[in-house]
Amino acid sequence: MMSLLVLKERLREFYARFDIYITPVIKFIFSGLTFFLINKNIGFMAPLTEPLVPLVLALVCSFLPYGAISFMAAVFMLAHLWGISLEITLVMLVFILAAGLLYYGFQPGDSYLLMLTPICFLLKIPYAIPLIAGLSGSAISVIPVSCGVFIYYALLYVKQNAGVLTNDISQDEVQKFMQIIRSLTANKEMLIMIAAFVLALVVVVIIRNLSVDYAWIIAIAGGTVTQLGVIFMGDITSSVSVSVLGLLAGVLASMVLAAIYTFFVFAVDYSRTEYIQFEDDDYYYYVKAVPKLTVSTPDVKVQKINARKLQRPQR
Repeated sequence: MMSLLVLKERLREFYARFDIYITPVIKFIFSGLTFFLINKNIGFMAPLTEPLVPLVLALVCSFLPYGAISFMAAVFMLAHLWGISLEITLVMLVFILAAGLLYYGFQPGDSYLLMLTPICFLLKIPYAIPLIAGLSGSAISVIPVSCGVFIYYALLYVKQNAGVLTNDISQDEVQKFMQIIRSLTANKEMLIMIAAFVLALVVVVIIRNLSVDYAWIIAIAGGTVTQLGVIFMGDITSSVSVSVLGLLAGVLASMVLAAIYTFFVFAVDYSRTEYIQFEDDDYYYYVKAVPKLTVSTPDVKVQKINARKLQRPQR
């Protein structure tokens, strides 16, 4: 434990010292992964699939805020969708505009969840999103998380029905729009995932704010149980096929990630908890103070000792 605490302090000091360089690198990796996964899953616009294109866009995004990165990722996605179907492009454009209007209700910085949620789905660890978002955000984070889930399933629908969307010329535009909207909104698996993520995130936020020992660990457990409960209930009531092994593996990995995040961000020492009571003219105040768990990094100094040359006595 002491070694981990020392590592945590060293990482914190390193980031505080070089954050001007580390933050652009993180944004470069994050945005590059986003553009790469979009190309891999819906790469229908051939010029955008060139390896240099996502690298250049990621380099530009490394100097932009996350809101601007989300905007560029949305434009990149729409360009690919334009290469397969005008109807699905317009449907997704309307959804993105609606999400953009809701953006003003997001927490500052929450826009990254729009991209991180589909990425975690593709990496098979989506259940970490409501846990980490609930630990670090607020209940309003359900908006970008829900939008991120919808984007993932919309892209999955496009990937699975690319041939139909491209070659279907037997229907007029209105029928195509209605069919796409029905297919997206009637996706039971997507609705179950949105419900599981929303409820789990709210549970994590509520438990995290309780004045109890180990609130963050309890919140992770409560959010995980909530997700499993909603998904299993949806499996039973809606006949949605869920891979139990895949679900348990993803949940376990998500819990580990959430625990690591908690250790590096919210680690506290409950053995030194203090209770303070004071008052003013209008109120009595009862304060519970829990110190953060920190250690001082060892200051290692290497002293070089040079052997003195022996001088021969003069004769």
